[in-house]
Amino acid sequence: FFTVVTHQRRPILCDDPVRNALRHAIERVRLRLPFSTDAMVLTPDHLHCIWTLPDGDADFSSRWSQIKHHVSYVCRDLYPMTLSASRQCRSGGSFWQRRFWEHQIRNEFDMERHVDYIHFNPVRHGLATSAAAWPYSTFGRFVREGAYAADWGGNPVCEGLDFE
Repeated sequence: FFTVVTHQRRPILCDDPVRNALRHAIERVRLRLPFSTDAMVLTPDHLHCIWTLPDGDADFSSRWSQIKHHVSYVCRDLYPMTLSASRQCRSGGSFWQRRFWEHQIRNEFDMERHVDYIHFNPVRHGLATSAAAWPYSTFGRFVREGAYAADWGGNPVCEGLDFE
């Protein structure tokens, strides 16, 4: 499970050029360094996802580095920003926070909890009234596969959704 955030939480990830660059970056990196995306949500200033890497491969850092670099490069002229002296000295980009948060999924319950968290995230942040109403997630795929009812996550007070 990963959380990746834009620099200074700029609300740009749902913009068409960024979404397209991110999709292309993931496809490009996946060709060289395979992984599958189990669940994902994109919000204006951060994304959450769960990946499965091939057996014996735990190098998610290289994958994220290449994805973030590609998006930053493709979108570099669309979102100009003044960088701090620290970020300039370290060649830090202006698009992403330098690091990302990761959590290894421990078991099936942990997986279900994180998939729910991903799909409920836009409702939690007030971006949508239901999981189904948010277009930038894998929720629709989960509904088609029968994992969720189409009206799941339609109420911010959903029973059993303890994400704290």
